[in-house]
Amino acid sequence: MGPSTPHRTTSHSRGAHMPSKKIAFIGLGIMGRPMAANLVKAGHQVTGYNRSRPAVDALVEAGGRAADSVADAVRGAEVVITMLPADPEVTEVVTGEDGVLAHAAEGTLLIDMSTITPQTSLAVQETAAPRGVRTLDAPVSGGEAGAVEGVLSIMVGGDAEDVAEARPVLEALGTTIVHVGPHGAGQTVKAANQLIVASNIQALAEAVVFLERSGVDLASALDVLGGGLAGSTVLNRKRANILNRDFKPGFRIDLHHKDMGIVTDAARAVGAPLPVGALVAQLVASARSNGDGGLDHSALLRGVQRLAGTDEK
Repeated sequence: MGPSTPHRTTSHSRGAHMPSKKIAFIGLGIMGRPMAANLVKAGHQVTGYNRSRPAVDALVEAGGRAADSVADAVRGAEVVITMLPADPEVTEVVTGEDGVLAHAAEGTLLIDMSTITPQTSLAVQETAAPRGVRTLDAPVSGGEAGAVEGVLSIMVGGDAEDVAEARPVLEALGTTIVHVGPHGAGQTVKAANQLIVASNIQALAEAVVFLERSGVDLASALDVLGGGLAGSTVLNRKRANILNRDFKPGFRIDLHHKDMGIVTDAARAVGAPLPVGALVAQLVASARSNGDGGLDHSALLRGVQRLAGTDEK
């Protein structure tokens, strides 16, 4: 069965008639913590696990429940959501000796919302299926602000029936939820998303340095650019970061570096050229090598400033 058409909801309709689910949420980082909190707000019973305890305590304060281990979180859950940094963590948490699959009941729906390679998503699905656990790869776009506001874009790979079952849960997290194809397709679309986002941020950074070196008022320039064809979600979301030089991480350069590796490898595997993407991947890697890996990806601006000799210490 082919992918479904895009389904959009509004903040007024989300959760209105949503049956409560017992959800285990594993990975309460910058993205995971507000996502889990939004599931609680939607009326679900959410049990959270994270390696660092403060994130779990924050979920409890939001009305969720605490788990001391993956096993504790998964026990009795109808839906398990993982939101983890990279492939090794997903593999360990899901397929490890004391991981999700070791404790999930038959029929459990596992939704991995991390950004990993399509190959790892397929490997998870192939390991889960014989145990009677259904899987979806459902990475997200929208950054920390989108997670907090519950307006993420969610690209879902897997069986149509499982996507339909997951949709009421996902509607608590995002406003654009699209079934993009079979297992692994969600991660493929996310790789394309990260390519576009990094390229947009790099172009915006270059424009900013050009404008400032030319003596133009930056805030006014960004206002008019945002109202024309150059306008974008990237410009809207990152405008304040750039104007204030505030690079507190919403999405770290370290993670975008990982994602650019994913899209570069995936494109090579299918013979798709990425001439601009390859250059942007190197610029992201350079930012990381210059010590900016822990900053928000809008800090690609600092790399352009270094090239211009105007970097700010």
